[in-house]
Amino acid sequence: MNWRGLVIGASTLVAIVAVGFSSVSILAQNQAGAPAAQASNAQTLPVWAYPVPPGRGPGGGGGRGPGGGVPGGAPAGARGPAPAPGRAPDDGSLKHVPGSSAGFTATYIADLFSVPDWFPDTHPAMPDVVAHGNKQGAGPVQACGYCHLPNGQGRPENESVAGLPAGYILQQIADFKNGLRKSSEPRMGSVALMVRIGTNVSDDDAKAAATYFSTIKLKPWIRVVETDTVPVTRPNGGMLNVVDGGGNEPIGERVIEVPEDLERTELRDSSSGFAAYVPKGSLAKGKELVTNGGNGKTIRCSICHGADLKGIGNVPSIAGRSPSQMTRQLIDIQTGARNGPYTQLMKEPVRQLGSDDIVNIVSYLASLQP
Repeated sequence: MNWRGLVIGASTLVAIVAVGFSSVSILAQNQAGAPAAQASNAQTLPVWAYPVPPGRGPGGGGGRGPGGGVPGGAPAGARGPAPAPGRAPDDGSLKHVPGSSAGFTATYIADLFSVPDWFPDTHPAMPDVVAHGNKQGAGPVQACGYCHLPNGQGRPENESVAGLPAGYILQQIADFKNGLRKSSEPRMGSVALMVRIGTNVSDDDAKAAATYFSTIKLKPWIRVVETDTVPVTRPNGGMLNVVDGGGNEPIGERVIEVPEDLERTELRDSSSGFAAYVPKGSLAKGKELVTNGGNGKTIRCSICHGADLKGIGNVPSIAGRSPSQMTRQLIDIQTGARNGPYTQLMKEPVRQLGSDDIVNIVSYLASLQP
C-alpha cells in the first residue's frame, strides 16, 4: 500500500507550527555533513529551544545570557551536566512510577526497541512498529512509542504526536526522507534520528503509526507559569534539566521548559508532564499575535488551524503543545531548514517574527487547553 496517497495536498493553508515526529533523548547530539548555511544559523540559535551543549561540534548555540551563563544553561563556572536519574548501571532491580503496577529494569527502559508501557490501559493497543520498531528491512526503525511515549504525549526534545492528522504525520515522514525537513541546529540528534527513520520505515509501518497516534486525544501536558526568574538549567539529552543547587536567574527573553519530575521523565513515565516558565506579559502579547495577527506582523492562526486552534482537516492542532518544539519549527521555517509542501505558505507569516514574538506566540499556545 502506498501511504503517500493518504497525504492531503498543500492547497489547504498550512500550520503555523509543524510539530515533530521525532527523537530520542539518549542519542548523541551530533550529525555529520550538515550544510554550511545550517552551521552558520546554529551560531545564533537559542539554546533554550535547541538544547545542545555550547561549543560542541559545529554551531555553538548562542552567547551569554542572564546570570552570566549560556541562555537556557547553567551559569558560568557550573560543573558537569545535570544528573540523569534512571540511567545508572543496571543492578537488575525493577523501576516503578506512581500509579502503575508495572516494573521495568534500567536496561529495558534504555532499549529503543522496547517501550516501557507503564499504563497500558490508557491507550489503544500499540501496533508493532510503535511498541517494538522494526529491525528488518532497509534499516533499523526504533519504536515510535519510545520517544513519543505510548500515548503520543511526547517530550520537549521530540514532540507530542497525539491527535495529529494521519496524513500530516505521513507527510512529515516523507519530508524527513526526502531531505525537506532538517534542523537549523545540525547537532540535534532527534532530527537526525527521524531522517534515518523516515528513510528506513516501510509504507505499511508508517501508515500504522500515523493512524495509531491520530486516534489518541492529546491531554493537558504542560503547566505554563509567567515569571521574572527561573531555575538555572543546563542542556542534557536534548532538553533542559534544572541544575541542583544552581539557584535562580532572570528569565530574559526565553521559555524554560523542564520536567515536572525529572526521574519520572527519564523512566519514560507517560503520565508525568512538563512545566514551561515564560516571561511575564507574554501570554497577553501572544494572544494578540495569535488571534489578531499583531497589527499586520503575521496572520491570525485561526484561519488555518480553526477557531479553537485544534486543527482543520489535515492542518494540525497547535493548542497545548510543547513551546520548545514549536519554537524550533518556527525558526526552522525562517532559516529554510524546513521546506516541505506544508511549509511554503508559512514562510510569509513567520518572516517578520522576531525572537520576542516567537516567545510570546509559543507561550500563549502552550497555555491553551489541547
